[in-house]
Parts: sequence; C-alpha cells; structure tokens
Amino acid sequence: MQVRRLPLVAVFTCALFLSGAERSPAIPQPPAPDAKVPAPPAGWVKEHLAVVDKKLDGEIADLVALYQHIHANPELSLMEVNTPNRLADEARKAGYEVTEKVGGNGVVAVLKNGPGPVVLVRTDMDGLPIIEQTGLPYASKVRVKNRDGVEVGVMHACGHDIHMASWVGTARVLASLKDKWSGTLVFVAQPAEEIVAGAKKMLDDGLYTKFPKPDYALALHSDPLTPAGVISYSEGLALANSDTVDILVKGKGGHGAAPHVTIDPIVLAARMILDFQTIVSRETDPLDPVVVTVGSIHGGTKHNIIPNEVKLQLTVRTTTNATRDRVLKAIDRIAKAAALGANAPPPEVKVSLDEFTPATYNDVPLARKCGAVFGEILGADNVRSRKPVMGAEDFGRFSEGKTPIFMYFLGTVSKEKYDAAQKPGAPALPGMHTDAYAPLPEPSIRTGVRTMSLAAMNLLPPKGK
Repeated sequence: MQVRRLPLVAVFTCALFLSGAERSPAIPQPPAPDAKVPAPPAGWVKEHLAVVDKKLDGEIADLVALYQHIHANPELSLMEVNTPNRLADEARKAGYEVTEKVGGNGVVAVLKNGPGPVVLVRTDMDGLPIIEQTGLPYASKVRVKNRDGVEVGVMHACGHDIHMASWVGTARVLASLKDKWSGTLVFVAQPAEEIVAGAKKMLDDGLYTKFPKPDYALALHSDPLTPAGVISYSEGLALANSDTVDILVKGKGGHGAAPHVTIDPIVLAARMILDFQTIVSRETDPLDPVVVTVGSIHGGTKHNIIPNEVKLQLTVRTTTNATRDRVLKAIDRIAKAAALGANAPPPEVKVSLDEFTPATYNDVPLARKCGAVFGEILGADNVRSRKPVMGAEDFGRFSEGKTPIFMYFLGTVSKEKYDAAQKPGAPALPGMHTDAYAPLPEPSIRTGVRTMSLAAMNLLPPKGK
C-alpha cells in the first residue's frame, strides 16, 4: 500500500500520462486446465526435506532472534540503513558475494555454484508509519521523523520482518547444501516496497544487467488471516495494478455565511467523490474488477471560511491495461466536468509515475511446479488456492524481460487464534497494516524457509548433472 509520496515525484496530467507508455505486463496465458502438474521425482522432496530440516533445526533459534531484532527496529521506506546493513552481513557470513546500495538501499547477494539456471529470491525490508500496539516484549518503540519532517511511529505491520528472517534462513540452508544443486542464486533485499518504488529503483540501477539475470524469481508474503503451516497462492493474476492520483480542486473562497458569492470547492470535491464511484458502478463491466478510493480529503482552516481549494488523494486499482487507461481518463473527465458545471476553474489532476506498480501475475507453470513441492512438504490440505486481490506489490516488476515470477502467501497466525476468529460474532483477526498484527514467529519462519528452500532447489539441477 502506498503510504506517502516520493520527493520530486514525476507527475503528468492524465492525458499526458496515458499517452506516455508505462504499461502493465501482458497477461500470461495459462496452460490448459487439464495440464499435468509437474511433480518432482518420487522421493525427491522427502530426501531433500530431511537435510533442509536438519540444517534448519540448528538455525531456527537464531532466526527467531533475528526476527525479533528486526521487528523491534523497523525503518521507513527509502530510509532503510541498519536493516540492509544487517542483511548484507548475514549474506556475507553465509558465503555470498554481496553488493550494497543497489537502487539506493538495496542488497544483492550472489552465490555461484556451477552451471545451471539462475534463481532469484526476494525479500522486502521497509516498515510502515504505524505506532505498534501489540504489547509484545519486542514491540517496536521506534519514533522517527519521516522524509517530510513529521514525527511518526514505525512498525513492521506487513510482515516484512518474517520475510527477512525467512530470506536469511533460506540463504543459509541453500549455501550449506551446495553439494545438492547446481546453478546460481541471487538473493535480493529490496527497499521501499510500501511505496512501490524499490523494485523499479533496483531494476533501473542494473539488477538484471550488472548481476546474473534470473530464469526464475521467487518471493513469499505474510498472510495474517491464515494459520501458520498453511500456504496459499494464485495461478496467473495475484495482485492488481496500483495508481496514485492527486487532484487539486479549485474554487473561490469567502465567508461561510455568504456561499452565494463563492465557488465552494468542498461541495465540488464532494460531488467528484460521489461521481467517481459511477466509474465502477456504471462504466465498468461488473466482471472487470476496479477500485477507485478517495483516501484523503483536505481543505479549509475554520468553520466559517469557504477555502479556495481542496486536495484529494486517490488510489486506483485495475487488472488490465485497457481498463487502467479508461479509468484514469474517466477520473480526469469527471473532475473537469464537475468543475465546469460549478463554473469553477479546471482542477489539476495528476498521476504519479513513481507510485505506479503493475499487476503481479504468477507464471502458471512455475506456480504449479512450486505448488506440487509445497503439497509434499506440508500436505495437500495445507496448500490452498488463493483468489486474486486488489492489493498491490511491486514484485510484479521482477517479471521484466519475461522472467517467470511466483509469489506465495505464508500463514502466520496460531491455529488457536485462527479457530477462535471463525466463531460467530468473534472479533476479526488483525490484518496487514494494522497496529495489532503480530505474526507467530517460529512456525511461520520455519514454513517459509522449508518451502522457499525446496522451491529453489526444485528449479536447480542436482550437482554434477
């Protein structure tokens, strides 16, 4: 989720933006529904899981301690300093060749182990401007000034701490099992996922040209609504396009007791907000998912003063190029038409390129190949199909150059809490980006390392072959 804007944001009017050409990736065509699931060789998972678990048993206590340290010391997007330093140090100790400050604060760790495919494993690093209320002994108490100079609390409320601990654990496990696989690993620690900027920054800085270009890219994401030990994933569309739109509604200010001699931008903004919803309800095929949310409205200083302007901030979610273009044009059209109808100056409608991220499409054959391994690790009942959601993630950018990508979701809540929340009338579980989200560390990290390690090894040939 975008929580703030970048400095020096590149913005354009909708018309200019849409004639420019940053596009969502083309939708991959899935194989036939009856396509055979590519299961690993008989006994392969059992054999390799045994050695992974043996290594992991010796690492898990340290990984939980690492998780607690990271959780207690979060850093905001584009302000990651200590976190990438720690991950770079962990990767070096595991035997990787490490490059820091890729795309700003990113880390790239490479382990070459003979001929074979290149597999990328990505984690994100940034926290959110939230004051933590979990009551955990290792809860974040961090307060910092953000890049706008405003003091905020900081919390890992999206599970990036779980991602990082799993990333380090997987890096250690795979490095210790070099006799079992051949190829190259590229472990990427990405900054600024929460403002969907870090993946683009790393790619623009040469992630796929200065380092081995991956044949496959893998990532996991915490799921606060699913029990630990359960994973879920989508085939094809997983997450939506995300656009950020800022609208400056212009009027003519004056005394609140004499609205007839003003052009009230607050009333005009309210009209726009309601009219934007007709883009979804009256201009879009009901089977084509679209979200237009006005997340912020600011205007005025006092009860009896009609202001000169109102600022609106929107998030727009779509899943195809055509729908995205149409919806952004419709926002521009509706805002300007409302202003014209009120005899107001034209509004400024701006779309931020720096806060756009394309939809995430899991490569279907890769998803099925990994899913077959997960089923043998966890049992078929603990591997679930996941419907696409309108949330956004810049991992979708790692599909650049037609790289097959796959992101899956990792359950992080205790079974007891999950079962209690399913009872009628029970409080809902705390979701992502809430001040009460508290993953269950040990089983979540263990499942993350087991699944990611075996998923990567299943994409690499055995050593010597």
